[in-house]
This record gives sequence, structure tokens and C-alpha cells, in this order.
Amino acid sequence: MLALGVTLVLVTSNVMQDQARRDGIALARSIESYATSSVPDQAFTVGVLSPAERAEVSEQVEGFRDLRSLRLWTVDGTLLYDSNDATTGFPDGDRLDAATRQREPDAEVVTEVRGSEVGGTESTLLSVYVPVQHDGVVVGAADVMLDYQATTDAVASATRTVTLVVAGGLALLWLLLFRTVWNASRRLQSSALENARLALLDSLTGLPNRRMLADRLERALADAHAGGTTVGLALLDVDRFKDINDSLGHDRGDELLEQVAHRLRDALRHDDMVARLGGDEFAILLPDVGTVADAEAAARRVRQLFVPPFMLGDLALHVDTSIGVACLPDHAEDASSLMRMADVAMYTAKTHRLGVSVYSPEEDDSSPARLVLLGDLHRALGVDDELELHYQPKIDLRTGRTVGLEALMRWRHPTRGMLPPDLFVPLAEQSGLIHDLTRYALRACVAQLAVWSRTGEPVPVAVNLSAHDVTSHGVVDVIEDLLDRHEVPSALLEVEITETALVSDPSRVVPVLARLGDMGVRVSIDDFGIGNTSISQLRDLPVHGLKIDRLFVADLATRGGSSSVVVVKAMVDLAHSFGLQVVAEGVEDEVVVDALRRLTVDQAQGYLYSPAVPADRLRPEDLPRPTADSGTRHAVTSVTRESGVSPQGARPSDR
Repeated sequence: MLALGVTLVLVTSNVMQDQARRDGIALARSIESYATSSVPDQAFTVGVLSPAERAEVSEQVEGFRDLRSLRLWTVDGTLLYDSNDATTGFPDGDRLDAATRQREPDAEVVTEVRGSEVGGTESTLLSVYVPVQHDGVVVGAADVMLDYQATTDAVASATRTVTLVVAGGLALLWLLLFRTVWNASRRLQSSALENARLALLDSLTGLPNRRMLADRLERALADAHAGGTTVGLALLDVDRFKDINDSLGHDRGDELLEQVAHRLRDALRHDDMVARLGGDEFAILLPDVGTVADAEAAARRVRQLFVPPFMLGDLALHVDTSIGVACLPDHAEDASSLMRMADVAMYTAKTHRLGVSVYSPEEDDSSPARLVLLGDLHRALGVDDELELHYQPKIDLRTGRTVGLEALMRWRHPTRGMLPPDLFVPLAEQSGLIHDLTRYALRACVAQLAVWSRTGEPVPVAVNLSAHDVTSHGVVDVIEDLLDRHEVPSALLEVEITETALVSDPSRVVPVLARLGDMGVRVSIDDFGIGNTSISQLRDLPVHGLKIDRLFVADLATRGGSSSVVVVKAMVDLAHSFGLQVVAEGVEDEVVVDALRRLTVDQAQGYLYSPAVPADRLRPEDLPRPTADSGTRHAVTSVTRESGVSPQGARPSDR
């Protein structure tokens, strides 16, 4: 702005000075024209004016008030006329030559000093050499000396005025801009501080958010490492919050979260910190908590805060919560691991409905060892010498003959040895590899069927499908393609699905099973008795058999006269009434066999008859010769765990 003002003043001053000089030159031209109008042409040639001619020149220029002196020069520098009556003199040769040669006036501001050196006066004059022309020929020059002091003073005054105006205007503009910038800066600073505050706080509850929690957690861990203390972290999740949102609306859900935040904030110690991580999830930082037991006790006290109902308008709402606890250095060494392990513990508490759960490595499906095993499973699916099928015979309880085989997945790990399916099948289900594992088992199973068929001993085989497989028609396409490629009759194949998988999404599962049945592939229900299949569902399902869960079979050996007998009998009668075949798994002694025969169970399998062995180690009696009803015999391929029910409804295998 200062540079702009200085430039403006200088430009204005220069413009005014140039204009004043142009005005002076114009006046000098007028004076020259008046003065030379009465001078004869030959005067500039001979260099002489008569007294009368001199007087006439003086008379011509007498009326010009600003004229201080006038001299007429010939081209060669001879003084022709001087208004001060000087008879001799010398012109400024350079300026005279310039004016006569260029035919343009040559103007110059000069300073005139009058009087003694001390106390004299100075005045500013404008000296203009104006060329004199007669008939287009330059014959001389008029040296016009004009009083330029008033003009100089006027220009200086105008320049001062412009300077003051510009300075005042710029000062005012600066003040306005400064005020604008100052106010904008204050607003930006205030907004930045507010944004910084909001960046660390949850907008709904006012609690610290994840970012602020991470900062406080890092500082708490640094203090703990330095002082050797314990830091506890509890993650809290409101149970059934989605149902509350869906049924009461998001406004009520937000109101509930605000009340939860208020209770948590008021119940904790001064050094503790509660933060909202998002949704219905909160975190409680417990610095210097003492021990893991103290952290767990604090979490249980927090859970008691949810016993009184939350008032949402006129509605008294009872809310429960799941809390996971992890501590440093007991469970983790850094903030990221501590957060992850507290999250694992919270998931365990929610899954098993424990309320409060302390981190346990056994419940951590994302531990480094699990991740390494997952990577090994990826690799094993790409080679041919690690995953393999073992077969266990199924025995007809009336004849004692082998009527089928159940093939169970095994993993011959290069460093850990033979691994049972309960170590890797849940991992495959959680990671999405279960589809690849199922297709591997299907390929191996159908290929083995083809081998047995070529040797003249066709053995019927069925494939067990997990809950992840039976919701898509893609698995049916895979089975159909394998059977066609290996030229294996579809009647030799049976698939099993768990009862929990069946009831989880029947609208998607039943069409897949119906399509398999239309192909001639038999379908059975595995782990029957632990799900919620209704009688009407069982009647309408496209299934050919069911397998009683090993839990009920084991009870027959320990409590033969207990209610398990009644339960199994009811299952058998129900299945037979619908024309279904009944298989009991996990048979280990003759007591159970006798009980199963009395209960009219059709088939049995278990360690009493044979463990699962590779195909080349099957006993001859376990490879039945073809008979007229060979299409009704079957073997089952399982890709699931050996015991228990998988999280997604996959069947258990043998022991």
C-alpha cells in the first residue's frame, strides 16, 4: 500500500509538472510569434535590428506578465534582440542548436539568484528556446525566459495536497483492511480453536472421541512404562442398540447415548477417562489401575450403572451392555494392541453373554498365530500334498455291514504335523476360505468315487456343505460339473447340512437343496436336535435323512434310562414317519449300539467301528461290492470340525 501511494504521488507530480512545462512552452511560442511578427526576414540574416524595430518588438511582448526576458538569436548565435537592452551576449549553444535543428522548442527550468549571496532571493524560471521560422526556414531562435515560480509553487502545493489525500486515503484503507483482517483473523482463530476442540470431542455426547482417547492412552502408557504401573482399557457396547434405533427411532437412540455418556462420566474417578468411539461403543481408560482384577471390578461397577432404567420420554427402557477389558502390560505392550485386545474381549462378552470379559488368547481369532495359520492355509489350498480326506465307515445296525463312508478333512502341515479340522475350518469360515475348502473336498471326493468306480467297487459318497455354501446355487453348479467330468452317477453322492444352517436362512437354502434333489443327489440334516427345525419344516424339506447329534448319543452310554432315550426315540419316530433314514454318530461302545438298536436307529458310525483313515487304508469290508440297491448307499464328506457346532452352522466331524 505504501509503494502504491508513493507511486501515485510521483506519477501525479510528474503529470502536473509536464503539464506546466507544456503550458510554459505554449506561452513561449505565443511570445515568439508576437515578437517576430514585426521583425524583417533579412534582420536574422544580417543580425541587426533598427531601434524602431527593437521598440516595436518590445511593444509586442509588453502585455505578457510572466515574461521576464526575451532574446532573439540568429542561427549562428548572434544576439539580435534583448529585452534587457543588452547589446552582446552568448546563447546556450547546445540548446540553440537543438531548437533550430529539431524545429522544436527546448525548455529547461533554471534557478535565478538576485541580490547578495547572503539574504538574496531565488526564483524559478522556465527558459525556452523557440525556433523562429520564416517561409518554412528556421532563421533563428527566441530565448524566452518565463517566471515559473508561481507554477512551481502551484505544482508543489498540488503535490502536497495529493500526497496528503493519498496518505489519508491509504491510512483509512489500511485501517479498514486491518480491522477486516483482524476480525477475520480472530474469527478464524476462534473457529480453529473450536474445530480443534470438536476434533477431540464427540459432537453428540460431548465426550472425548477416538482421537483424544488415543492421545491420552499414549501418554498413560508412557507413564506406565516409566513407573511400572498397570493401565486398563475397557470397551463398552450397548446390547441390542440397533433394535432400539429401529423400533424407537434414531432420535431416541441419540437420547439414550447421551444418558449413557452422562452416567459414565459421573461414575468414574478424576483420572479416568470415558470416550465415545462411535455408534453405541464407548471406551473407558483406567490409568494406574493396579491389577487386572481391579480393572475387571471397575468394569463390573460400570455395568451396574445400567441396572436403573433409562427414561426416554415416558418410556422406561432397560438396557444391558457388554464390556471387554484388557490391561498393559498383562495383555499388550502398546496402544494399538491394547485397543484390539479389549475389542476381542468385548466381542467375547457379547457372543457368550458374559456381561464382562477379560481378554483371553484362546478367544482371539485374530492373534498372530491365527494369521500365520491362515497364510499357511492359503498356501495349502494351492498344493496337492497337504490337504487330504480320511474316511470313516457307516454301519447298518441291522446287518452289521458297511453301507457308506464319511470322509473327513485333514491337513498335513509341513511343520506342525497332522491338524484336525477344528483348528482350521473355523478360520476358513471367518476368512471366506470355506468356499475354496469345500470345493477342494468336492474335487477330491468325486475323484475318489471315480477311482473306486473304475476298479469295479463303486462306493457312494456325499458331501457336507457349510452354511456359507448352501445359500448360493454356485455350489450346485460345481457338483454338477464334477459329476459330469468324472462320469460319476449323482445317486452315489449325498450332501449334509447342519440343522442350524437350515433354519438360519431357509428361503435361500431350501431352493439349493431342492435343486440338488432334482439332480439325484441325496440330502441329509446333520447335528439334528440342537437347532430349531419345526415339524412342518421337516415335512416339507427336500431331505432324505437326518443324523442325530453326538451329544444325545453320548448320553445313551452314561444315562441309558434317562430322558435322552426319550428324546432320541422321538427323533427316530419323527424321522421314520416322514420316510427319513436315521444315522447316529460318535458311537464308541456296545452299550450305545444296543440302545440304538432298541430305538430302531438305522445306521451308526464312530470309533467302535473304525476311526477315519486314508482311502488306501480302508478295510476290505468297508468297500462294499455293487448290489441292486447300491444307489441308496452313501459316504459323507465333511469339511468341518470334529466336535461341537461351528459358528456358521458347519457340521462337526468325528473324534
